[in-house]
Amino acid sequence: MTIRVAVPKETVSGERRVALVPSVVKQLDKLGVEILLEKGAGIASGFNDEDYEGVTLVTAAKLYQQADVVMKVQPPTKEEAGKLKEGTVLAGFLAPHTGDDVIKTLVQNKVTAFSMELVPRITRAQSIDALSSQANIAGYKCALIAASNCQRFFPMLTTAAGTVRPSKVLVIGAGVAGLQAIATAKRLGAIVEAYDVRSATREQCESLGAKFVDTGVKAEGEGGYARELTDEERKQQQEVLAEHIAASDAVITTAAIPGRPAPKIIDKATVERMKRGAVIVDLAAETGGNCELTKAGEVVEHNGVMIHGPTNIASTVATHASEMYSRNLYNLLQLLVKEGELNLDWEDQVLADSCLTHGGEIKHAATRERVEGGK
Repeated sequence: MTIRVAVPKETVSGERRVALVPSVVKQLDKLGVEILLEKGAGIASGFNDEDYEGVTLVTAAKLYQQADVVMKVQPPTKEEAGKLKEGTVLAGFLAPHTGDDVIKTLVQNKVTAFSMELVPRITRAQSIDALSSQANIAGYKCALIAASNCQRFFPMLTTAAGTVRPSKVLVIGAGVAGLQAIATAKRLGAIVEAYDVRSATREQCESLGAKFVDTGVKAEGEGGYARELTDEERKQQQEVLAEHIAASDAVITTAAIPGRPAPKIIDKATVERMKRGAVIVDLAAETGGNCELTKAGEVVEHNGVMIHGPTNIASTVATHASEMYSRNLYNLLQLLVKEGELNLDWEDQVLADSCLTHGGEIKHAATRERVEGGK
């Protein structure tokens, strides 16, 4: 029996990405699978139905009835999760740290769910790491938002009216998004400073042309992320950073801790020290923001400083974001499908670590503890 890989249209408001792009269809064909696509699934990403050669176009109802594997971008709604038949494999961003109702439904339906947020950050899994592929886009777009909203030029300009000095940009958080923000701001001609609590990122920041801000605080954590700071460390960090923030024309913040609210790095008093016309772009807005005044999905003006809290920023570059994400999912499917058959090898670290639910159980320990408590 041929495995049916299905791609529904995303239903979350504002989501423009799609889990499969036409260029990846031929690669999926090599796996010996049949592809089902909900009509109109790729339109918001710039792909018409006729661009998907060799796929079967279906309605949403038929898609969920027939699917063996479902590929999504956003987590399914509780209703969509309820339509998945027992044994279906689901892959996508599944909000393992927050999406409890959907996760419970996946467990009830005995769905095998792979969460892209849980893909281990190991060399073998780099081609599957969707967090990184989408973070690259977010970092790039944050730099553009900062440049287009800053009331000063980013590059130095020499004109008949005199020379204009370049803007100073501070990037806080040197993960994938932060490094891309640094690179983009430098390409735009700004003077860039960068900070991260992980001292190991210093060389990466400097290789992109940024001057690294040393606060004396180091907080290397597990899996390439930073650990949470102590109160004393946080105070020291804020005191040093406040001086650099106040001198900046634009600040881009990307600091995040998986499963926890974003660390507060910029308080109201520091914002009030910034120049009028300066801008903050807070990539951590969806998890509470790195700035005390950030509001997710809004632009807040305080004392002449514009604070942007963009959400789902990768979706604003939907075509390329979809292409990158689609390749991430294809590389995951290569591990799941062998010679046209599902092959769930739980000895494979990538599959074992990224599995959220299987066989009526929550497999991810932190999620299981939160959802089931002491059970």
